[in-house]
Amino acid sequence: MSMDVHHLAGRPVIIGGGIAGLMTALHLAPEPVLLLSRTPLGADASSAWAQGGLAASLGDDDNPALHLADTLTAGDGLCDKETASRILDAGPDAIERLAGFGVRFDRAPEGTFRLGLEAAHSRRRIVHAGGDGSGREIMRALVAAVRSTPTVEVVEGFEARRLAVEDGKIAGVLASGPTGQVFFTTGRAVLATGGIGGLFLDSTNPLGSCGQGLALAARAGAVLANMEFIQFHPTALDGSNRPMTLISEAVRGEGATIVDETGRRFLDGLRGAELAPRDIVARAVWNHLADGHRVFLDVREKPGPAFARQFPTIASACGKAGIDPTRDLLPIRPAQHYHMGGVSVDLAGRTSVPGLWACGEVASTGLHGANRLASNSLTEAVVCARWVAESLASAPARRTKQAVASDCPSPDPTPVRPVLSRALGVVRDGEGLKAAARALLPLAERKGADPAAVGLMIAIAALRRRESRGAHYRMDFPYHATVARRSEITLEAALAAARELEPALEGVP
Repeated sequence: MSMDVHHLAGRPVIIGGGIAGLMTALHLAPEPVLLLSRTPLGADASSAWAQGGLAASLGDDDNPALHLADTLTAGDGLCDKETASRILDAGPDAIERLAGFGVRFDRAPEGTFRLGLEAAHSRRRIVHAGGDGSGREIMRALVAAVRSTPTVEVVEGFEARRLAVEDGKIAGVLASGPTGQVFFTTGRAVLATGGIGGLFLDSTNPLGSCGQGLALAARAGAVLANMEFIQFHPTALDGSNRPMTLISEAVRGEGATIVDETGRRFLDGLRGAELAPRDIVARAVWNHLADGHRVFLDVREKPGPAFARQFPTIASACGKAGIDPTRDLLPIRPAQHYHMGGVSVDLAGRTSVPGLWACGEVASTGLHGANRLASNSLTEAVVCARWVAESLASAPARRTKQAVASDCPSPDPTPVRPVLSRALGVVRDGEGLKAAARALLPLAERKGADPAAVGLMIAIAALRRRESRGAHYRMDFPYHATVARRSEITLEAALAAARELEPALEGVP
């Protein structure tokens, strides 16, 4: 290994170069910090792909209490009310902080923020930047800010493979890159690694987002929460491209409708119709497809001629697919989009392992509950990054030993994707979940098995939740349980549960 890491010893290590990781690093300045990114900053991060923007109560007709009420309704009984309240109260200030870092938000002629509407929001409160290019614009500004901050050492092209633990506490980060393995000694590490879209065949996320942070935390002994709750976006452009092109909920917020091949708006019977909570719309679309129909988004009248101006990224993707949104219907289907579950953390981002914090999609703060309210996720990442930085800065640095490098092969999600896509999609059932757990267990016990280990924890958590709630819908348990309970799991518990499953009947998967 040619990299000289001695001068980096003891620095906090932030794993992940998306919005959560960049903001944490910026808030830690001027404390020296190491930012570890698997790809060049700004490349292959879900943050850069975010179209919808950030939700915050900035309108004259809005306030944090209304935002909270919408969030709790979407979360279907599993939000932590106190946590959600504190995060959403801080939302408006978070927008201003981003503007201070140079994010060019969309504004009205008088200088106020342009506010968009998305599903399950009772007010216009979505702040955009560059129309449907919000994530890209935020990342542009934050990457520039990080690169101009001398106390942030950026190491690109290296992927964290293991967290070293001594006496139950974080002792370092083992990473692998083009020149081999390297060990960063540290008693303070932050997971900001994003989601799990790469574990599914159909996703709107980068294929490299394979739950790496979840695996790192789990193998370090951390508790994970609500792993079964996976949001499927109802309007991904149905075509051959993978990842799939997201058609932002903001398009429906501007009046676009969902129809089938006959032109019928089959969501008319739903409360809220096209702007009902995402889990409800996704299931309706999924079931209509399963009945043999085709499903489309109709933008021809609303937004109509303004579509390309308001949503240039989506319009460009449609053009590349040979679709003219001013004349053609847009074929759609649900696709994996966001993981509400993650590493269990408190409001300061602390996990159950001393010396380990988590922020962004990899973390489970209690804000999202069983179903994420649209555009709350970027707000959460920006708000919580500051609290993580404050908590980490107040934690004393510890002396740790140089660990011996171990063999940690590159994770391979390929065998996991069909298993999760089949059993852990929009609609689930107990037998399918058991079959998934049986298939994933031998994979999870092999080397390079981090994607399978994450998939197994999701499958076991889903199997244990014998009810339907939010984004978790079981055909064999279609009703709510009497009491809403947050689920928790560890990797060891998931492995043990899978080993105890009865063998499949002969000839049955």
